[in-house]
Amino acid sequence: MSDQALASRIGVFVKHHRLEQNKTQEALSHQAGISRSTLSLLERGETVTLATLLQVLRVLDQLQVMDAFVVEPRISPLALAKAEQEKRKRARNAPKKDPEKSDW
Repeated sequence: MSDQALASRIGVFVKHHRLEQNKTQEALSHQAGISRSTLSLLERGETVTLATLLQVLRVLDQLQVMDAFVVEPRISPLALAKAEQEKRKRARNAPKKDPEKSDW
């Protein structure tokens, strides 16, 4: 997918959620702290800054889309095998102290 196609998809997403919340471009841009023309550019798929996009998503309560960028730490198969090998396989009784022996 081209950069222009992705920007256009983001613009459609923003416009859809703005209209769903019954907000005008003027109201949303004011709440996001950007100009109406910048919001219009975003909705048309033009180039805007990442900070602008984040401000608009925050006002629209759509920051959950950022969850797609979360990187989950993964353990390598070798490290997993080593950890599995180091796990205890059985329990041992602790050596019992002879109650009749005393240091006294």
